[in-house]
Amino acid sequence: MDITFYGAAREVTGSCFLIRYRDRRILFDCGMRQGTREADRKNRRKFSFDPGKLDAVVLSHAHLDHCGLLPKLAAAGYAGPVYATPATIALTEIILRDSAHIQESDAERETRWRERKGKSAVEPNYTTEDVEKVLPLFKPVKYWRDFQPLEEVTFRFHDAGHILGSAITEFELGSGGNMRRLVMSGDLGPDHQALIRDPETLEHAHALVMESTYGDRDHRPKEETLAEFEKVLHEARKTGGHVIIPAFAVGRTQSLIYRLAELDREGRLPFREVYIDSPMALTTTGLYCHNAGLFDDETVKLIEQGFELCDLDFVHFTHSVEDSKALNELKRPAIIIAASGMCTGGRVLHHLKHNLWRREAHVVFVGYQGRGTTGRQLVDGAKSVRVYGEQIAVKAQIHTINGFSAHAGRSDLLRWHDHFTKGNPQTMLVHGEEDSMAALAEALEHRRHAKPAMPKEGETISFGRD
Repeated sequence: MDITFYGAAREVTGSCFLIRYRDRRILFDCGMRQGTREADRKNRRKFSFDPGKLDAVVLSHAHLDHCGLLPKLAAAGYAGPVYATPATIALTEIILRDSAHIQESDAERETRWRERKGKSAVEPNYTTEDVEKVLPLFKPVKYWRDFQPLEEVTFRFHDAGHILGSAITEFELGSGGNMRRLVMSGDLGPDHQALIRDPETLEHAHALVMESTYGDRDHRPKEETLAEFEKVLHEARKTGGHVIIPAFAVGRTQSLIYRLAELDREGRLPFREVYIDSPMALTTTGLYCHNAGLFDDETVKLIEQGFELCDLDFVHFTHSVEDSKALNELKRPAIIIAASGMCTGGRVLHHLKHNLWRREAHVVFVGYQGRGTTGRQLVDGAKSVRVYGEQIAVKAQIHTINGFSAHAGRSDLLRWHDHFTKGNPQTMLVHGEEDSMAALAEALEHRRHAKPAMPKEGETISFGRD
């Protein structure tokens, strides 16, 4: 039994792991790398394995860095099942169609530029047609049900508390005395996140592949986060500028709507106009509302008291490009939430172009900013950034509020690992920059007296007998 790490190995994005047990081959996630030109180059290269020889794909959740290359996988010859929770399947369909549209549009724009210079055309990494080919391969598996896709291979999903439908996957490979339990954490959410349940804990694993995005630091507590957020909003209201919040359309936007509603209920929200400028966020928020059975107890109680995430009088969703452009002419102070969360594309770039140079404007980052992204440049204090080919001066006030993260912080990760009381699992850390990963590895070694592996891209690690 072994696992090969084809992505998210000493980097945050690009989740892709090949699990092998005898002649069975299971791909866990097939995600897109994000943030840099090098990431795009890696997304375009051929897979380092033969997609046609895979027996199954298991998907942890719907974020693009976990599902984003599934259409390419199908186009390269994979025709088997893709197992995921029902909510993950619904979200993935939205995300992949949007991703294909963006890639087609980007390729078309790049081709026009290249043709004017006498250069050859470029092709999108995959197309809408490729997406339509992969969608029928999805097979729903509900939480907590044992499912056997292959002989001597069983898995069950547990709630990862990251986004709607996200799953920790527990594999049982082999039988009898040779059976080995492999747990794949996927992306773990923090305790007490808005809307959804906390990550489930497990007690037993022979091997564990675990995320480490925030392995070197904790998030600010909820109360302090909301107080800081409220303070920033009041400052922005006084200056009379817009508040631009880059946020991923899936998960983060819905969490922000919830927290804004929380401030509103307590009479602490200084803005009466909040615009969600993302068609995907509109569709996704509707999907969240139709899956309230996956919400945590606190949200369920609020719903029983009349709270409706999709029907708040101060929240407005834009529908068309014209609606989005009209926000740039808005004279009244407003909050504008738009994707993408790392400012690597999407409508938020238009709002940055129109607001970064304004001293009265505020840009609030509420999530992780990968190396090489425009968001990371702004967080690191850049005096100017390039947006749509134009260098824009940064005069707006830049804020970072890390308590809204949908990822577990360092203490959350350590506590989650502590629950493996039936043995000491062979631990492999993924989904982290090397400094955060190394910090978590050191802490786990101190607690469990066994050093976790930090696999490199392409490395194979054995975790049991065949």
